[in-house]
Amino acid sequence: MTRLSVEILAADPVEPITSAGHAQLGIAVLAGIAVIVLLITRFKLHAFLALTIGSLALGAFAGAPLDKVITSFTGGLGTTVASVGVLIALGAILGKMLADSGGADQIVDTILAKAGGRSMPWAMVLIASVIGLPLFFEVGVVLLIPVVLMVAKRGNYSLMRIGIPALAGLSVMHGLVPPHPGPLVAIDAVKANLGVTLALGVLVAIPTVIIAGPLFSRYAARWVDVPAPDRMIPQRASEELDKRPGFGPTLATILLPVVLMLSKALVDIVIDDPENTTQRVFDVIGSPLIALLASVLVGIFTLLRPAGFGKERLTPLVEKGLAPIAGILLIVGAGGGFKQTLIDTGVGQMILDISKDWSIPALLLAWLIAVAIRLATGSATVATVSAAGLVAPLAADMSTTHTALLVLAIGAGSLFFSHVNDAGFWLVKEYFGLNVGQTIKTWSVMETIISVVAGGLVLLLSLVI
Repeated sequence: MTRLSVEILAADPVEPITSAGHAQLGIAVLAGIAVIVLLITRFKLHAFLALTIGSLALGAFAGAPLDKVITSFTGGLGTTVASVGVLIALGAILGKMLADSGGADQIVDTILAKAGGRSMPWAMVLIASVIGLPLFFEVGVVLLIPVVLMVAKRGNYSLMRIGIPALAGLSVMHGLVPPHPGPLVAIDAVKANLGVTLALGVLVAIPTVIIAGPLFSRYAARWVDVPAPDRMIPQRASEELDKRPGFGPTLATILLPVVLMLSKALVDIVIDDPENTTQRVFDVIGSPLIALLASVLVGIFTLLRPAGFGKERLTPLVEKGLAPIAGILLIVGAGGGFKQTLIDTGVGQMILDISKDWSIPALLLAWLIAVAIRLATGSATVATVSAAGLVAPLAADMSTTHTALLVLAIGAGSLFFSHVNDAGFWLVKEYFGLNVGQTIKTWSVMETIISVVAGGLVLLLSLVI
Protein backbone atom coordinates (compact mmCIF):
# COMPACT_ATOMS: atom_id res chain seq x y z
CA MET A 1 0.00 0.00 0.00
CA THR A 2 1.46 3.37 -1.01
CA ARG A 3 1.77 6.34 1.29
CA LEU A 4 -0.79 8.23 -0.82
CA SER A 5 -3.35 5.45 -0.56
CA VAL A 6 -2.81 5.27 3.20
CA GLU A 7 -3.47 8.99 3.52
CA ILE A 8 -6.62 8.68 1.42
CA LEU A 9 -7.89 5.79 3.56
CA ALA A 10 -7.19 7.75 6.70
CA ALA A 11 -9.01 10.81 5.45
CA ASP A 12 -12.03 9.19 3.79
CA PRO A 13 -14.82 9.61 4.56
CA VAL A 14 -14.70 13.13 6.01
CA GLU A 15 -18.41 13.28 6.85
CA PRO A 16 -19.92 10.80 9.31
CA ILE A 17 -21.51 7.82 7.56
CA THR A 18 -24.58 8.12 9.78
CA SER A 19 -26.77 11.01 10.90
CA ALA A 20 -27.71 9.37 14.19
CA GLY A 21 -28.07 11.53 17.28
CA HIS A 22 -25.85 11.40 20.33
CA ALA A 23 -28.20 9.05 22.21
CA GLN A 24 -28.26 6.49 19.40
CA LEU A 25 -24.49 6.75 18.89
CA GLY A 26 -23.91 6.29 22.61
CA ILE A 27 -26.05 3.16 22.60
CA ALA A 28 -24.22 1.95 19.47
CA VAL A 29 -20.82 2.36 21.18
CA LEU A 30 -21.95 0.48 24.28
CA ALA A 31 -23.51 -2.23 22.14
CA GLY A 32 -20.42 -2.58 19.95
CA ILE A 33 -18.09 -2.82 22.94
CA ALA A 34 -20.51 -5.21 24.68
CA VAL A 35 -20.44 -7.50 21.64
CA ILE A 36 -16.63 -7.51 21.68
CA VAL A 37 -16.49 -8.18 25.43
CA LEU A 38 -19.11 -10.96 25.23
CA LEU A 39 -17.42 -12.69 22.31
CA ILE A 40 -13.98 -12.59 23.99
CA THR A 41 -15.02 -13.47 27.53
CA ARG A 42 -18.10 -15.66 27.15
CA PHE A 43 -17.54 -17.39 23.82
CA LYS A 44 -13.71 -17.33 23.94
CA LEU A 45 -13.56 -15.96 20.40
CA HIS A 46 -10.21 -14.65 19.15
CA ALA A 47 -9.90 -10.88 19.63
CA PHE A 48 -9.45 -10.36 15.85
CA LEU A 49 -12.83 -11.92 15.09
CA ALA A 50 -14.45 -10.21 18.06
CA LEU A 51 -13.23 -6.77 16.96
CA THR A 52 -14.37 -7.41 13.39
CA ILE A 53 -17.86 -8.46 14.43
CA GLY A 54 -18.03 -5.68 17.03
CA SER A 55 -17.20 -3.07 14.38
CA LEU A 56 -20.02 -4.33 12.15
CA ALA A 57 -22.38 -4.37 15.14
CA LEU A 58 -21.41 -0.80 16.03
CA GLY A 59 -22.21 0.41 12.52
CA ALA A 60 -25.50 -1.50 12.44
CA PHE A 61 -26.66 -0.11 15.81
CA ALA A 62 -25.65 3.39 14.66
CA GLY A 63 -27.85 3.00 11.57
CA ALA A 64 -24.98 3.35 9.08
CA PRO A 65 -25.09 1.62 5.67
CA LEU A 66 -23.31 -1.73 6.05
CA ASP A 67 -21.23 -1.31 2.88
CA LYS A 68 -19.80 1.95 4.25
CA VAL A 69 -19.14 0.35 7.62
CA ILE A 70 -17.16 -2.38 5.86
CA THR A 71 -15.20 0.26 3.93
CA SER A 72 -14.41 2.12 7.16
CA PHE A 73 -13.31 -1.06 8.93
CA THR A 74 -11.10 -2.34 6.12
CA GLY A 75 -9.66 1.13 5.55
CA GLY A 76 -8.78 1.50 9.23
CA LEU A 77 -7.32 -2.00 9.32
CA GLY A 78 -5.14 -1.31 6.27
CA THR A 79 -3.97 2.06 7.56
CA THR A 80 -3.04 0.65 10.97
CA VAL A 81 -1.16 -2.36 9.62
CA ALA A 82 0.62 -0.15 7.09
CA SER A 83 1.80 2.22 9.82
CA VAL A 84 2.76 -0.19 12.60
CA GLY A 85 2.87 -3.68 11.06
CA VAL A 86 6.45 -3.44 9.79
CA LEU A 87 7.60 -2.01 13.12
CA ILE A 88 6.04 -4.89 15.06
CA ALA A 89 7.69 -7.35 12.66
CA LEU A 90 11.13 -5.75 13.04
CA GLY A 91 10.74 -5.71 16.82
CA ALA A 92 9.87 -9.40 16.78
CA ILE A 93 12.93 -10.22 14.66
CA LEU A 94 15.21 -8.25 16.98
CA GLY A 95 13.72 -9.99 20.00
CA LYS A 96 14.26 -13.42 18.44
CA MET A 97 17.87 -12.56 17.60
CA LEU A 98 18.42 -11.37 21.16
CA ALA A 99 16.96 -14.56 22.62
CA ASP A 100 18.48 -17.20 20.34
CA SER A 101 21.97 -15.72 20.26
CA GLY A 102 22.22 -15.74 24.05
CA GLY A 103 22.46 -11.94 24.11
CA ALA A 104 19.58 -11.65 26.56
CA ASP A 105 21.22 -14.21 28.83
CA GLN A 106 24.52 -12.31 28.62
CA ILE A 107 22.88 -9.10 29.86
CA VAL A 108 21.08 -10.97 32.62
CA ASP A 109 24.18 -12.81 33.83
CA THR A 110 26.42 -9.73 33.70
CA ILE A 111 24.08 -7.61 35.81
CA LEU A 112 23.34 -10.42 38.27
CA ALA A 113 27.07 -11.06 38.73
CA LYS A 114 27.43 -7.52 40.07
CA ALA A 115 24.30 -7.59 42.25
CA GLY A 116 23.45 -9.33 45.47
CA GLY A 117 21.54 -9.05 48.70
CA ARG A 118 19.26 -6.02 48.90
CA SER A 119 20.27 -4.82 45.45
CA MET A 120 18.89 -7.95 43.74
CA PRO A 121 15.31 -6.63 43.24
CA TRP A 122 16.77 -3.46 41.71
CA ALA A 123 18.98 -5.57 39.44
CA MET A 124 15.92 -7.55 38.30
CA VAL A 125 13.92 -4.43 37.46
CA LEU A 126 16.89 -3.03 35.53
CA ILE A 127 17.28 -6.27 33.56
CA ALA A 128 13.57 -6.46 32.77
CA SER A 129 13.39 -2.82 31.67
CA VAL A 130 16.37 -3.18 29.30
CA ILE A 131 15.26 -6.55 27.94
CA GLY A 132 11.67 -5.30 27.71
CA LEU A 133 12.50 -2.48 25.30
CA PRO A 134 12.57 -4.61 22.13
CA LEU A 135 10.57 -7.64 23.33
CA PHE A 136 6.85 -8.34 23.54
CA PHE A 137 5.64 -8.94 27.09
CA GLU A 138 5.04 -12.66 26.64
CA VAL A 139 8.49 -13.18 25.08
CA GLY A 140 10.11 -11.22 27.91
CA VAL A 141 8.31 -13.36 30.48
CA VAL A 142 9.49 -16.57 28.83
CA LEU A 143 13.07 -15.23 28.77
CA LEU A 144 13.20 -13.86 32.29
CA ILE A 145 11.13 -16.30 34.34
CA PRO A 146 13.86 -19.00 34.30
CA VAL A 147 16.32 -16.39 35.60
CA VAL A 148 13.87 -15.23 38.28
CA LEU A 149 13.29 -18.80 39.46
CA MET A 150 17.01 -19.68 39.47
CA VAL A 151 17.99 -16.50 41.35
CA ALA A 152 15.23 -17.02 43.92
CA LYS A 153 16.19 -20.66 44.47
CA ARG A 154 19.99 -20.37 44.49
CA GLY A 155 20.07 -17.15 46.51
CA ASN A 156 17.27 -18.24 48.87
CA TYR A 157 15.25 -15.11 48.01
CA SER A 158 11.50 -14.73 48.26
CA LEU A 159 10.04 -15.49 44.82
CA MET A 160 7.85 -12.40 44.88
CA ARG A 161 10.76 -10.18 45.98
CA ILE A 162 12.58 -11.12 42.78
CA GLY A 163 9.66 -11.82 40.44
CA ILE A 164 7.53 -8.70 40.92
CA PRO A 165 10.33 -6.26 39.90
CA ALA A 166 10.97 -8.30 36.74
CA LEU A 167 7.27 -8.36 35.82
CA ALA A 168 6.92 -4.64 36.57
CA GLY A 169 9.81 -3.77 34.24
CA LEU A 170 8.34 -5.80 31.40
CA SER A 171 4.78 -4.53 31.91
CA VAL A 172 5.70 -0.84 32.09
CA MET A 173 7.74 -1.08 28.89
CA HIS A 174 4.87 -2.93 27.19
CA GLY A 175 2.26 -0.34 28.07
CA LEU A 176 4.11 2.97 27.90
CA VAL A 177 7.16 2.80 25.66
CA PRO A 178 7.21 2.42 21.86
CA PRO A 179 8.00 0.40 19.75
CA HIS A 180 5.56 -1.89 21.57
CA PRO A 181 2.30 -2.42 19.59
CA GLY A 182 -0.06 -0.63 22.01
CA PRO A 183 1.80 2.69 22.21
CA LEU A 184 2.50 2.59 18.45
CA VAL A 185 -1.19 2.19 17.63
CA ALA A 186 -2.17 4.98 20.03
CA ILE A 187 0.52 7.26 18.57
CA ASP A 188 -0.83 6.60 15.08
CA ALA A 189 -4.46 7.13 16.15
CA VAL A 190 -3.98 10.50 17.85
CA LYS A 191 -1.18 11.64 15.50
CA ALA A 192 1.37 12.05 18.30
CA ASN A 193 5.09 12.62 17.83
CA LEU A 194 6.85 9.30 18.41
CA GLY A 195 10.11 10.78 19.69
CA VAL A 196 8.39 13.03 22.22
CA THR A 197 6.14 10.16 23.32
CA LEU A 198 9.17 7.91 23.73
CA ALA A 199 11.01 10.50 25.83
CA LEU A 200 8.01 11.22 28.06
CA GLY A 201 7.22 7.51 28.24
CA VAL A 202 10.67 6.77 29.64
CA LEU A 203 10.32 9.70 32.06
CA VAL A 204 7.01 8.31 33.38
CA ALA A 205 8.25 4.71 33.30
CA ILE A 206 11.22 5.18 35.65
CA PRO A 207 9.36 6.21 38.85
CA THR A 208 6.44 3.94 37.95
CA VAL A 209 8.59 0.84 37.69
CA ILE A 210 10.43 1.69 40.93
CA ILE A 211 7.19 1.98 42.90
CA ALA A 212 5.45 -1.03 41.34
CA GLY A 213 8.62 -3.16 41.28
CA PRO A 214 11.21 -3.11 44.08
CA LEU A 215 9.07 -1.11 46.53
CA PHE A 216 5.81 -3.04 46.12
CA SER A 217 7.65 -6.37 46.05
CA ARG A 218 8.39 -5.96 49.77
CA TYR A 219 4.68 -6.18 50.54
CA ALA A 220 3.95 -8.79 47.88
CA ALA A 221 6.59 -11.06 49.47
CA ARG A 222 4.81 -10.76 52.83
CA TRP A 223 1.36 -11.42 51.38
CA VAL A 224 2.43 -14.38 49.27
CA ASP A 225 5.44 -16.34 50.52
CA VAL A 226 5.96 -19.24 48.10
CA PRO A 227 9.11 -21.08 46.98
CA ALA A 228 10.27 -21.19 43.37
CA PRO A 229 8.66 -24.24 41.68
CA ASP A 230 11.36 -26.63 40.40
CA ARG A 231 9.18 -27.91 37.56
CA MET A 232 9.06 -24.46 35.92
CA ILE A 233 12.83 -23.95 35.48
CA PRO A 234 13.39 -24.64 31.76
CA GLN A 235 16.67 -24.74 29.88
CA ARG A 236 18.05 -21.35 28.88
CA ALA A 237 18.85 -20.63 25.23
CA SER A 238 22.54 -19.98 25.82
CA GLU A 239 23.08 -23.35 27.49
CA GLU A 240 23.07 -24.90 24.01
CA LEU A 241 25.63 -22.43 22.64
CA ASP A 242 29.41 -22.69 22.70
CA LYS A 243 29.77 -18.90 22.77
CA ARG A 244 27.56 -15.83 22.95
CA PRO A 245 27.82 -12.08 22.25
CA GLY A 246 29.42 -9.65 24.67
CA PHE A 247 27.53 -7.46 27.11
CA GLY A 248 28.52 -4.11 25.55
CA PRO A 249 27.63 -4.93 21.92
CA THR A 250 24.35 -6.54 23.00
CA LEU A 251 23.30 -3.55 25.09
CA ALA A 252 24.29 -1.15 22.28
CA THR A 253 22.16 -3.11 19.80
CA ILE A 254 19.11 -3.00 22.06
CA LEU A 255 19.44 0.73 22.76
CA LEU A 256 20.31 1.76 19.17
CA PRO A 257 16.69 2.37 18.00
CA VAL A 258 15.89 4.25 21.21
CA VAL A 259 18.93 6.51 20.76
CA LEU A 260 18.11 7.19 17.11
CA MET A 261 14.46 8.04 17.80
CA LEU A 262 15.32 10.27 20.76
CA SER A 263 18.01 12.01 18.67
CA LYS A 264 15.42 12.83 16.03
CA ALA A 265 13.08 14.29 18.66
CA LEU A 266 15.90 16.39 20.14
CA VAL A 267 17.02 17.72 16.73
CA ASP A 268 13.41 18.57 15.83
CA ILE A 269 13.12 20.65 19.02
CA VAL A 270 16.50 22.39 18.67
CA ILE A 271 16.44 23.17 14.94
CA ASP A 272 12.69 23.21 14.09
CA ASP A 273 13.27 23.87 10.37
CA PRO A 274 11.90 21.18 8.00
CA GLU A 275 14.20 22.43 5.23
CA ASN A 276 17.37 22.15 7.31
CA THR A 277 19.65 19.37 6.01
CA THR A 278 20.64 18.13 9.46
CA GLN A 279 17.04 17.88 10.57
CA ARG A 280 16.07 16.03 7.39
CA VAL A 281 18.88 13.52 7.94
CA PHE A 282 17.75 12.87 11.51
CA ASP A 283 14.13 12.66 10.36
CA VAL A 284 15.19 9.71 8.24
CA ILE A 285 17.56 7.87 10.57
CA GLY A 286 15.32 8.57 13.56
CA SER A 287 12.15 7.28 11.96
CA PRO A 288 10.93 4.09 13.69
CA LEU A 289 11.29 2.02 10.52
CA ILE A 290 14.92 2.96 9.88
CA ALA A 291 15.84 2.88 13.60
CA LEU A 292 14.52 -0.65 14.09
CA LEU A 293 15.83 -1.85 10.73
CA ALA A 294 19.28 -0.51 11.62
CA SER A 295 19.18 -2.36 14.93
CA VAL A 296 18.25 -5.63 13.21
CA LEU A 297 21.06 -5.26 10.66
CA VAL A 298 23.58 -4.34 13.33
CA GLY A 299 22.36 -7.33 15.36
CA ILE A 300 23.50 -9.68 12.60
CA PHE A 301 27.09 -8.64 13.34
CA THR A 302 26.86 -7.99 17.09
CA LEU A 303 24.54 -10.85 18.12
CA LEU A 304 24.40 -13.64 15.56
CA ARG A 305 28.01 -13.81 14.34
CA PRO A 306 29.58 -13.81 17.84
CA ALA A 307 27.20 -16.67 18.73
CA GLY A 308 28.49 -18.65 15.76
CA PHE A 309 25.35 -18.30 13.61
CA GLY A 310 26.11 -18.66 9.90
CA LYS A 311 24.20 -17.13 7.00
CA GLU A 312 22.10 -20.26 6.62
CA ARG A 313 20.54 -19.72 10.07
CA LEU A 314 19.37 -16.14 9.46
CA THR A 315 16.28 -16.92 7.36
CA PRO A 316 14.94 -19.66 9.67
CA LEU A 317 15.49 -17.37 12.66
CA VAL A 318 13.54 -14.54 11.02
CA GLU A 319 10.72 -16.91 10.09
CA LYS A 320 10.48 -18.21 13.66
CA GLY A 321 10.49 -14.65 14.98
CA LEU A 322 7.68 -13.57 12.67
CA ALA A 323 5.39 -16.57 13.16
CA PRO A 324 4.15 -15.72 16.68
CA ILE A 325 3.17 -12.15 15.79
CA ALA A 326 0.52 -13.06 13.20
CA GLY A 327 -2.19 -12.95 15.85
CA ILE A 328 -0.87 -9.68 17.28
CA LEU A 329 -0.86 -8.04 13.85
CA LEU A 330 -4.43 -9.14 13.18
CA ILE A 331 -5.64 -7.89 16.56
CA VAL A 332 -3.87 -4.55 16.12
CA GLY A 333 -5.22 -4.23 12.57
CA ALA A 334 -8.78 -5.08 13.62
CA GLY A 335 -8.42 -2.60 16.48
CA GLY A 336 -7.51 0.04 13.90
CA GLY A 337 -10.59 -0.95 11.90
CA PHE A 338 -12.76 -0.59 15.00
CA LYS A 339 -11.19 2.80 15.69
CA GLN A 340 -11.94 4.01 12.15
CA THR A 341 -15.51 2.76 12.40
CA LEU A 342 -15.90 4.74 15.63
CA ILE A 343 -14.62 7.86 13.91
CA ASP A 344 -16.56 7.48 10.67
CA THR A 345 -19.89 6.84 12.37
CA GLY A 346 -19.43 10.14 14.21
CA VAL A 347 -18.67 8.69 17.65
CA GLY A 348 -15.41 10.58 17.93
CA GLN A 349 -17.13 13.88 17.27
CA MET A 350 -19.84 12.92 19.76
CA ILE A 351 -17.18 12.38 22.46
CA LEU A 352 -15.69 15.75 21.55
CA ASP A 353 -19.07 17.51 21.75
CA ILE A 354 -20.08 15.93 25.04
CA SER A 355 -16.69 16.40 26.72
CA LYS A 356 -16.88 20.15 26.16
CA ASP A 357 -19.55 20.28 28.86
CA TRP A 358 -17.64 18.06 31.28
CA SER A 359 -15.19 19.27 33.88
CA ILE A 360 -13.17 16.05 33.55
CA PRO A 361 -9.73 16.55 31.90
CA ALA A 362 -9.20 14.88 28.53
CA LEU A 363 -6.23 12.87 29.85
CA LEU A 364 -8.28 11.49 32.74
CA LEU A 365 -11.13 10.66 30.37
CA ALA A 366 -8.73 8.72 28.13
CA TRP A 367 -7.38 6.81 31.15
CA LEU A 368 -10.87 5.93 32.40
CA ILE A 369 -12.04 4.69 28.99
CA ALA A 370 -8.94 2.48 28.65
CA VAL A 371 -9.48 1.14 32.20
CA ALA A 372 -13.09 0.22 31.43
CA ILE A 373 -12.20 -1.65 28.25
CA ARG A 374 -9.21 -3.36 29.90
CA LEU A 375 -11.38 -4.64 32.76
CA ALA A 376 -14.00 -5.89 30.32
CA THR A 377 -11.81 -7.57 27.69
CA GLY A 378 -8.61 -8.39 29.59
CA SER A 379 -6.50 -7.24 26.66
CA ALA A 380 -4.20 -4.23 27.04
CA THR A 381 -3.87 -4.00 23.24
CA VAL A 382 -7.65 -4.03 22.66
CA ALA A 383 -8.07 -1.43 25.41
CA THR A 384 -5.41 0.79 23.86
CA VAL A 385 -6.65 0.71 20.27
CA SER A 386 -10.32 1.10 21.27
CA ALA A 387 -9.68 3.95 23.69
CA ALA A 388 -7.40 5.69 21.18
CA GLY A 389 -10.19 5.62 18.59
CA LEU A 390 -12.70 7.08 21.03
CA VAL A 391 -10.53 9.96 22.26
CA ALA A 392 -8.61 10.74 19.04
CA PRO A 393 -10.71 13.89 18.30
CA LEU A 394 -9.68 15.33 21.68
CA ALA A 395 -6.10 15.57 20.40
CA ALA A 396 -6.99 17.96 17.58
CA ASP A 397 -6.27 21.14 19.58
CA MET A 398 -3.59 19.70 21.85
CA SER A 399 0.08 20.67 21.86
CA THR A 400 2.73 18.13 20.83
CA THR A 401 3.58 17.28 24.43
CA HIS A 402 -0.04 16.93 25.54
CA THR A 403 -0.82 14.68 22.56
CA ALA A 404 2.07 12.47 23.67
CA LEU A 405 0.69 12.51 27.23
CA LEU A 406 -2.70 11.44 25.83
CA VAL A 407 -1.00 8.34 24.41
CA LEU A 408 0.60 7.62 27.79
CA ALA A 409 -2.71 8.11 29.62
CA ILE A 410 -4.29 5.50 27.35
CA GLY A 411 -1.34 3.16 27.84
CA ALA A 412 -1.50 3.55 31.62
CA GLY A 413 -5.23 2.81 31.68
CA SER A 414 -4.78 -0.27 29.52
CA LEU A 415 -2.69 -1.95 32.26
CA PHE A 416 -5.26 -1.61 35.05
CA PHE A 417 -6.02 -4.70 37.21
CA SER A 418 -5.23 -7.75 35.09
CA HIS A 419 -7.55 -10.58 36.15
CA VAL A 420 -8.92 -13.92 34.96
CA ASN A 421 -9.82 -12.74 31.44
CA ASP A 422 -6.18 -11.76 30.70
CA ALA A 423 -3.76 -14.31 29.23
CA GLY A 424 -0.92 -12.64 31.12
CA PHE A 425 -2.68 -13.45 34.40
CA TRP A 426 -2.57 -17.17 33.69
CA LEU A 427 0.97 -17.00 32.33
CA VAL A 428 2.24 -15.53 35.60
CA LYS A 429 0.09 -17.88 37.70
CA GLU A 430 1.45 -21.02 36.05
CA TYR A 431 5.11 -19.97 35.88
CA PHE A 432 5.18 -18.95 39.54
CA GLY A 433 3.07 -21.88 40.73
CA LEU A 434 0.44 -19.63 42.37
CA ASN A 435 -3.28 -20.07 42.93
CA VAL A 436 -5.80 -17.51 41.66
CA GLY A 437 -6.00 -15.61 44.96
CA GLN A 438 -2.22 -15.33 45.23
CA THR A 439 -1.97 -14.12 41.64
CA ILE A 440 -4.52 -11.38 42.32
CA LYS A 441 -2.67 -10.27 45.50
CA THR A 442 0.61 -9.94 43.59
CA TRP A 443 0.34 -9.62 39.80
CA SER A 444 -3.10 -7.96 39.65
CA VAL A 445 -2.27 -5.45 42.39
CA MET A 446 1.09 -4.69 40.72
CA GLU A 447 -0.65 -3.95 37.40
CA THR A 448 -3.10 -1.64 39.17
CA ILE A 449 -0.25 0.22 40.87
CA ILE A 450 1.46 0.69 37.50
CA SER A 451 -1.76 2.03 35.96
CA VAL A 452 -2.58 4.45 38.79
CA VAL A 453 0.98 5.73 39.32
CA ALA A 454 1.62 6.21 35.60
CA GLY A 455 -1.77 7.87 35.12
CA GLY A 456 -1.09 10.20 38.03
CA LEU A 457 2.35 11.12 36.71
CA VAL A 458 0.87 11.88 33.29
CA LEU A 459 -1.66 14.26 34.86
CA LEU A 460 1.11 15.95 36.89
CA LEU A 461 3.26 16.38 33.80
CA SER A 462 0.34 17.95 31.95
CA LEU A 463 0.31 20.73 34.55
CA VAL A 464 3.96 21.67 34.06
CA ILE A 465 4.70 21.12 30.34
